[in-house]
Amino acid sequence: MTVLDTPTHTTKPAHMSDAEWEARLELAACYRIFDHLGWVEMIFNHITLRVPGEDGHLLINPFGLMYGEVTASNLVKIDLDGNVLSDSQWPINEAGLLIHSVIHANRPDAHCIMHTHTTVGTGVACLRGGLDPDNFYAAQLHDMVAYHDFEGITVDPDEKPRLVNNLGDRNLMILRNHGLLALGPTVPSAFAALWTLQRACEIQLAAQSSGQPLIPVTLDAALRSTRESFQMGDRTQAGRSLFDALRRKIDRTSPDYAV
Repeated sequence: MTVLDTPTHTTKPAHMSDAEWEARLELAACYRIFDHLGWVEMIFNHITLRVPGEDGHLLINPFGLMYGEVTASNLVKIDLDGNVLSDSQWPINEAGLLIHSVIHANRPDAHCIMHTHTTVGTGVACLRGGLDPDNFYAAQLHDMVAYHDFEGITVDPDEKPRLVNNLGDRNLMILRNHGLLALGPTVPSAFAALWTLQRACEIQLAAQSSGQPLIPVTLDAALRSTRESFQMGDRTQAGRSLFDALRRKIDRTSPDYAV
């Protein structure tokens, strides 16, 4: 097997479709990638994925497990109301369900949704001005980031319409005083968008910590950067090359995600 080959996994339950098992493998690998990158908040936060061919069914992490413990088989299948549809000894997180389920329900293109509380992401979310456009990564996100005001821990159903309205048709959101959110038509596309936003936040806080004024990025440069980074994304299948490279690393270092 070459370094570019994907390992063959043979532990698919007999009752499960091939499509669901492949989705479980990709999602479990994504949780391990987050763990590798340090995008973790103990047992909290979520990445959800639609189950292919099953309308209204999602895969989510078991509440109580660290990301490094998530596997393809222990992911929990639920419906949009939070009803558990798979055998699981673990519950799901009500706060995570509210954010993810309402977006999945209202955005048919949201195949995958990711939510993080990284230190830099939450740090930028706490700034009055939010994301500053004046760095290499932020310049690639011109007019792509939505904002949603903090209303407390997200367990109140009344917040749902405001969350959806604030997101609109964008694939990135800064939840003020809270964290970051990304969605996409594939796991790699959502990951690439979130990675870009995360890097933008990291660079912003590093630059602002110097106390020196930032060099402005012109509107023309930002428009060009966003166009070349995302609209030309087909050159790398919208994040697929990046995600697959990280998944190969996980296959080498944490292959137990595939059980």
